[in-house]
Amino acid sequence: MVHLHSGAATDVGRVREINQDSYLASSRVFVVADGMGGHHGGEVASAIVVEEFGRLAEQGYDSTRGTEVVTECLRSAQQRIRDYGAEHRSGGQPDWYAGTTVVAALLCEDEEGPTWLLVNLGDSRIYRVHDGRLDQVSVDHSVVQELLDAGEIDAAAAAVHPERHVITRALGGPVLREPDFFVLPLASAARVVLCSDGVSGMIGDDEMEEILRGSEDPRDAAERIVAAAVHAGGQDNATAVVVDVVGLAESGSHDARTALVSLEEKLGALP
Repeated sequence: MVHLHSGAATDVGRVREINQDSYLASSRVFVVADGMGGHHGGEVASAIVVEEFGRLAEQGYDSTRGTEVVTECLRSAQQRIRDYGAEHRSGGQPDWYAGTTVVAALLCEDEEGPTWLLVNLGDSRIYRVHDGRLDQVSVDHSVVQELLDAGEIDAAAAAVHPERHVITRALGGPVLREPDFFVLPLASAARVVLCSDGVSGMIGDDEMEEILRGSEDPRDAAERIVAAAVHAGGQDNATAVVVDVVGLAESGSHDARTALVSLEEKLGALP
């Protein structure tokens, strides 16, 4: 028996005029998309991604074919974003652009049981919490990450690099770039965090880990993470989704039922 509890929060921050982030927190599908583009283009692009993944959540999907399902979802979003951009460019805005990053977590399964399928395209991030420790799962698709991987700069230089916000993959460009997929057993990622770079660019992993350790309720965790990013300067829109795996034991287990009821009471899911 697997139950997921989640919390989500977003904030425009202290600098931006509009919030171009979008998110989804359903029962089995979780997404953060960080939009880019002027004249609300990024806002629309990120919303399109959430709509496409929302359709998966509503209509259901084959949980044994997760990568194929997600790839098709991204293709649909890519086409819609490109069509949207083409309309604006043909209307007299030749430089108009809309794009978005995507990170997603879907509940899937393989021959060994339920798994997380984690997806990344861009520099929004996916973290997991295991044994109380926060680990970054995704790898940023960015110029700075490529420089780090090549050993040309260190972490200190990356934090202040003038191209630290330049990404190398996103939805909305001329071609659909391949996303990164990660498959993790649920037991190895009892808590998953998705966030835009408006969070990861403002607070360090140590601060995020401290917040998560002090927040049993994923709703509190998401709100506190976003609040910390805004408090640190709020240079960008900040969005976080936190998902907890509640039950992994067989549904007939008395101990599993007792633990589930106890946690649901704690989270306010039961009266």
